[in-house]
Amino acid sequence: MAKITLSIIKADIGSIGGHIKPSQKLLQSVENYIKEKGKGLLIDYYVGHTGDDIAILSTHKRGTLDSKVHKLCWDAFVAGTKVAKAQGLYGAGQDLLKEGFTGNVKGMGPAVAELDIEERPAESFLMFAADKTEPGAYNLSLYLTFADPMHNAGLLLSPEIKKGFKFVIMDVAYTKADRFIELYTPENIYDIAVLLREPGRFVVESIWSRASKEQTASVSTTRLHNIAGKYVGKDDPVALIRTQKDFPATGEVLSPYTIGPYVAGFMRGSHIGPLMPVKKNSAISFFDGPPVVSCLGFSVKDGKLTEPADAFDHPYWDYVRHSVSRKAEEIRRQGFYGAAMLSMSELEYTGVVASLKELEKKFVIKKSK
Repeated sequence: MAKITLSIIKADIGSIGGHIKPSQKLLQSVENYIKEKGKGLLIDYYVGHTGDDIAILSTHKRGTLDSKVHKLCWDAFVAGTKVAKAQGLYGAGQDLLKEGFTGNVKGMGPAVAELDIEERPAESFLMFAADKTEPGAYNLSLYLTFADPMHNAGLLLSPEIKKGFKFVIMDVAYTKADRFIELYTPENIYDIAVLLREPGRFVVESIWSRASKEQTASVSTTRLHNIAGKYVGKDDPVALIRTQKDFPATGEVLSPYTIGPYVAGFMRGSHIGPLMPVKKNSAISFFDGPPVVSCLGFSVKDGKLTEPADAFDHPYWDYVRHSVSRKAEEIRRQGFYGAAMLSMSELEYTGVVASLKELEKKFVIKKSK
């Protein structure tokens, strides 16, 4: 069994016509950079996009948070930003929030998810990439996959999976350091639910098998407004999930995405909308949304990737997309009112706060008679 690292690094560095999709020239420039500069560093790679975000999936033997791998991807995004600016693309380099590379890209803007694995004889995994939403957008699907037998039959049928999983959950509102808690299924499922119901604050960072002690899931936890100190775009998370044998089956991981749960994001990152499963390399359209997620399945042997299998490219998911579209229309009919937009704590990075400050000066206190 070979020890390898799976890494996804994703960023929005420019888009055609607003927040729609990266240009072909931009996408090709990033892939060409990885192809040329990644020789001798990477075993294999895949470059694609979801909405207006470009994702770089790579395999290598250097471990997680490796400075050379991260710098390669950072430099590829910097090179792509030059192309985006030359083409006049919108938001060129918008997710590159720091001036200079500082060792790895965590805390610099791009979304990152990585797994160190001992390759199994048949190693399969899923790559999720979301756009126009927050890291907690995966919370519900991960909970249902790893803790609910209504979605994961393996919790009943597999002795290994029945032993449960360790959830590592991060408090992304805490900015002084990384603040985590470890909880276990099945005994802590209600406590896990208490945290994951608040996706703007508590986010699944990783999930581990209790049977094999191996990591099965890795999720990016970047909050861009925590880095920039203002609204600069939604966080657009990525995730890696290993499947089959000691881990949930691929279908058990995909099952919860039929729900299209309401998540934060949509237009200006300030609204609520249903999470739509989309085909690979899909664009953004309605109301700068809706929030979307793609899923590509891969097999890997000695670090070499197969071509991706598009998990949401199936007639069934066309039906789901139709249902999610209706959910999106319903909540958008409510416009700015109430639950259709984010809470004030999330809107504090937007112009709403400036308007409230001005309005506060005009309030008067009515004197009682």
